[in-house]
Formats: sequence, C-alpha cells, structure tokens
Amino acid sequence: MRKQKNPPLTAIDLFSGCGGLTLGLKKAGFSVIGAVELDKRAVETYSKNHPEVKVLQQDILTIGGKDLLDGLGIRRGEFDLLAGCPPCQGFSRIRRRNKKRISKDHRNDLVLKFRKLIAETSPRAVMLENVPGLEKDRRFEKLLGMLRRHGYKFSWRILDASNFGVPQRRRRLVVLACKSKRPIVDEIETSQPKTVRKAIGAIEHPRKSKRPLHRLVAAYSDPVKMIIRKIPQDGGSRSVLPPEMTLECHQRLAGFRDVYGRMAWDDFSPTITGGCVNSSKGRFLHPRQHRAITVFEASLLQSFPRSYKFLPKYGRYPNAEMIGNALPPKFAKQVSSYMAGVLNNIG
Repeated sequence: MRKQKNPPLTAIDLFSGCGGLTLGLKKAGFSVIGAVELDKRAVETYSKNHPEVKVLQQDILTIGGKDLLDGLGIRRGEFDLLAGCPPCQGFSRIRRRNKKRISKDHRNDLVLKFRKLIAETSPRAVMLENVPGLEKDRRFEKLLGMLRRHGYKFSWRILDASNFGVPQRRRRLVVLACKSKRPIVDEIETSQPKTVRKAIGAIEHPRKSKRPLHRLVAAYSDPVKMIIRKIPQDGGSRSVLPPEMTLECHQRLAGFRDVYGRMAWDDFSPTITGGCVNSSKGRFLHPRQHRAITVFEASLLQSFPRSYKFLPKYGRYPNAEMIGNALPPKFAKQVSSYMAGVLNNIG
C-alpha cells in the first residue's frame, strides 16, 4: 500500500520584502498562501518571482489578525506557520555605532506587532528572524512571554548564515516556536561553506555582461579611482594608503576600518547591506576589479538564484536595499526545512 503524503504545509510571510524568506519556505516545501509588505518596489519584485502568492500591500500596523485571515480566506488556527523578519534597523549594532544602547526607531515596535498577530491568528508554529541586538531589548521578553501564555514551546539562538550555505558572515537571531513540539534551533542542519569565489568568481565583467542589473556600476571621481587601485587585491584594506591619500572623512571613521576594503576570494563576504554597492559603506570592493560589487553580485552573495528577477528600472540603491534587507534564501530554506520536519512530526 502506498504511503500517503502529508498535505502541503501553509505559511504566511510578514514583512516579506522582495521574497527571500518566501523563496526559502517554498524550497522547503511550504505553500506560501499570503504575504504582507508595504514598499511598492518590493511588492512588485516579490510578485514577479512569486505570482501565485496573494500579497497585501499595506502598512502592517493597520492590519489586525482578523483582517489578515479574512484577506486570505482562512480562519484562526487554520494555517501552519507565521514567519517574518520585522525591520530591525533600531536593534542593529551598525546603526547603534557599536553602542550597547538600542537606538530609538519606530520600527522597533514592529516586533510587538508581530507578537500581536501571532496571538490573533494562532498558527501552529512561528518563525522569527532578526538581528542579535533584539535579544537585549524588553520587546523580546514580551514576545517570549506571549508565546508562553499561548501554549507555544520555543527556543532561540544566534546563528551565522555562513554555516548554512550562504557565502557571507551574517549573524541573525532565530526564534522557533510550535504548539505541539518544542523546536530546537541547534538541530537545524548546517551546509557546506561557500566562498566569495564560489558565488561570484565566474561572473563576467560588467562591461561584457548582458544582464542589465550587472551593468549598473558605480561611477567614481578620479581621486577615489586612485584610492581603489591602491587597495591590494583579494582582501586588502585602506590601511595601506599613505596619509596623503586618506580621505578626510575616513580619518574620522576609526570604528569603520572596512570602508574601501576588498572582499577575499576564499573567505565569506561581509554582511550584505543596503549600501553594499558603495565602496565607502564597508568591505564591498570586488576582490580583483577596481569597483564595488554590483547589484547582481550582491544578490548571489545573499544566495538568491541567478534566475531571481530584480527590476533594473529601480536602479542600484533601491535594489541593493531590497537585497540587503532580505533573509538569505538558502538560510531560510535550512530553517524552514527543519520547521517542516517538526510540523510533520519527523524532525
């Protein structure tokens, strides 16, 4: 007798952005039945890649749990996983300039909105990703307290995406919760490491590329061109520059020594941010070529497949911001696959 397959697990993606988390969920076997995202450009990009998913383009602060369920045609407790990555700029160590104190940012309270939607929709399981700084904030304790009160068993850890097949260092706080069984974050299966060389080493030069997104390259002034050419290939930094070539603004950036640094071929990239196409924002110079990485290369370092559709009409920075804000799909797949196992009682 043939073994009956489990029906597809259903998921809702909150703060969906351009779709990195949704891609990971789908690769793990989830049917993503809905998403919520405010930004028009992110919604258009998301829908180009996930046309079957109903996207509510709306400020999530204006959406109640009943609104969300009614908009997707489901009832409370009738879906498997509520997943999301609330915007985290206020908790970010970079945003705080490495200070311990959390920055005041209205987006910080979106974690509480996520918490409220969990209580109002009652999914079987929850998956939240954020920056490590959230763990030190009172909102995190409120989130965990709500999970306890509503009968969820949970665990959380800070993970690095580089351990899960993503070619970059990217530390993220992951919270997993389930009503029927306690998920153990430490049990998520890791993947073979992937380097910058593996991700972008074979990509053609932008001038030779037929990809419009790859041809969008930063223009530099002559002094900046000279600086970039002086940075040693394959991991070099601006520390080698003589005083007369050090820009005045860089002399004040003692805590940001990676600006105008090159990535190293056989290492991971730094965390891909919205400024990753700008060499003055971090170690975002190409390992060999005298330029910052392109939007296309940034997407590959975030583990998006080459076929993923980003829209050239939006230019470098809006696309880079979408990519930098995304949850790397390969990381999302590993976490989602584990949660699928828990929900199917095989993990």
